[in-house]
Amino acid sequence: MRQMIIAGNWKMNKTITEAKVLVSELKEELNGAEAEVVFCPSTLVVSSVKEELKGTDIKIGAQNMYFEESGAFTGETSPLMLKDLGVNYVILGHSERRNIFGESNELINKKVVKAFETEITPILCVGESLEVRKSGKEVSFVSEQIEKCLVEVKDEQVKNMVIAYEPIWAIGTGETATSEQAEDMCKEIRNLIEKLYNTDTASTVRIQYGGSVKPANAKEILSMPNIDGALVGGAALKKDFIDIVKAI
Repeated sequence: MRQMIIAGNWKMNKTITEAKVLVSELKEELNGAEAEVVFCPSTLVVSSVKEELKGTDIKIGAQNMYFEESGAFTGETSPLMLKDLGVNYVILGHSERRNIFGESNELINKKVVKAFETEITPILCVGESLEVRKSGKEVSFVSEQIEKCLVEVKDEQVKNMVIAYEPIWAIGTGETATSEQAEDMCKEIRNLIEKLYNTDTASTVRIQYGGSVKPANAKEILSMPNIDGALVGGAALKKDFIDIVKAI
């Protein structure tokens, strides 16, 4: 049975001082939760959050990384640096990385491959724009993202990764895909993994939904058979995150 995973993407929010306060407010309620819980703060804050989480089973994730271990890549963070910080997960291919910073599927694929080499579990984000959805091409669009981002990724690796379906039109907009829309796409993703790999891999990989998840809609979304958790944005920065985790 797949364990639910709820990850909080803090994006570019919270100083070290603010992060410590937030963790102190959340950790006691979330330690020992039925779901696997992951905090994904900004890279500069990871070390402090990791220290605050000592003695709990809450995992730590990063929001991005480069695919080289070292070199003349000003402003980037290497996977070895993240590994040294004790990072368990790394979010890759988030729509903000794709749309604001121009990251391609090919670049994200290199990062996914490198994350596995470094024994950091990738949370691969995929999702369509409102324009693509209105055109009726959302399934083919998301399928292409996944296929291109999983080049040379083996089935045993896919079993251990997380795929996060985040429709761009529902991220930070207050709009949320209906539970049926989210389930339909997550089912399509699982079917694609079966086609690309095998039934065992498809039944093992965890697929999250992300996009304006909040306490009011979390229970319904998380009750869907092909949705194995949530990648939470704004609500991860407050006590609402506790209610989302407990919605399971």
